[in-house]
Amino acid sequence: MKITEIQTFLMQAGPPSLVESDPRSSVWHKTARNWLFVKIFTDAGISGVGECSGWPRVVQHAVADLAPLLVGEEAFDTERLWQKMFSAIMGHGMTGVVGTGALSGMDMALWDIKGKVLDTPVWNLLGGKMRDSVPIYAHARDVETARLMTDRGIRGVKLGGVEGLVRRVADVREAMGEGIDIMVDLAGAPWLTVSDAIALGKALEPYDLLFIEDPVAPELVDQYTRIRQHVAVPLAAGERMSTVWGMKPLIERELVDVIQPDTGRAGGLTQMKKMAAMAEAHGIMVAPHSGSLGPVAEFAALHLMASLPNALMLERVENDWPGRNRVISGPPLFENGALIVPDAPGLGVDIIEDEIAKYPSVRNIAEGSQTSREGEATYIRMRRL
Repeated sequence: MKITEIQTFLMQAGPPSLVESDPRSSVWHKTARNWLFVKIFTDAGISGVGECSGWPRVVQHAVADLAPLLVGEEAFDTERLWQKMFSAIMGHGMTGVVGTGALSGMDMALWDIKGKVLDTPVWNLLGGKMRDSVPIYAHARDVETARLMTDRGIRGVKLGGVEGLVRRVADVREAMGEGIDIMVDLAGAPWLTVSDAIALGKALEPYDLLFIEDPVAPELVDQYTRIRQHVAVPLAAGERMSTVWGMKPLIERELVDVIQPDTGRAGGLTQMKKMAAMAEAHGIMVAPHSGSLGPVAEFAALHLMASLPNALMLERVENDWPGRNRVISGPPLFENGALIVPDAPGLGVDIIEDEIAKYPSVRNIAEGSQTSREGEATYIRMRRL
């Protein structure tokens, strides 16, 4: 079964009219996401769908560059085709998440094809099912938003932003009790110093956190050792890293307790399965990142998590833009704070091309959250914890 064609579908994850109305409004920041879907067609009349992240507007061009390498190839050869594409882009230097974002979506689509041809879900190809559902955690800012999540049955919430963080975490723990997991995301901002990350971590120790995510920028990976020496809270990281080689320092040096590969830019299911195996050997759990991803990557993450012995939980933007569910054939089922693992062949999802076309890409950069001036202001406030 040969690959005949590869198409991409780029969209704004939100109404473009709102984005254009005020580029500096909060609406702009929330709608600056782009989603990039890819479809691979075969001469057997079977197609597969995937999703690419890691700067989708740029990644779309990377997919177009790589597509001719796959046309005419055997669609079942997922590992060989991944290596072929990776070798082809090595001349561009360190590929980062733009290159692996392209590989991720294309690899995902190939797994979808394989599952459809064999009439079995992708999780069955990844080792079989270890669980029927995958627990999720959602984002919250305070007690009110945390309660909205727990009222839906979700048993884990993540708070972000450093301003008043310790107070907000304390309020949520007091209000919600010990029956929920609380996580904190420091977002690894470039202005976040190691000393302040340690101060925040120590101040958060009394609140029984599941983990602190990205306490420093990923470029400062060596500093995780200092943080672990001083902070008695599990650490998580990895959403901005790609391939097993990028994740290797976090895993082999046991700098974190949880890795968070992004399903749309880590390098595809082919790479994420290897990351998970490496992590398992070091007693590290897997909780894929999903903060900016669209719905197809979520399906892929569900299949992966269903097959892993060291799966922790899956991040989900629970109050996402309503159009999320309209651009796919149907969302995953939600029950008792978890997403049900799909049983349909392949990934169990397809894209609605006419609906995607209603939301053309406008821009893929969000301003305002980490500019130098605002970053400096947040840094000063952080000293008050």
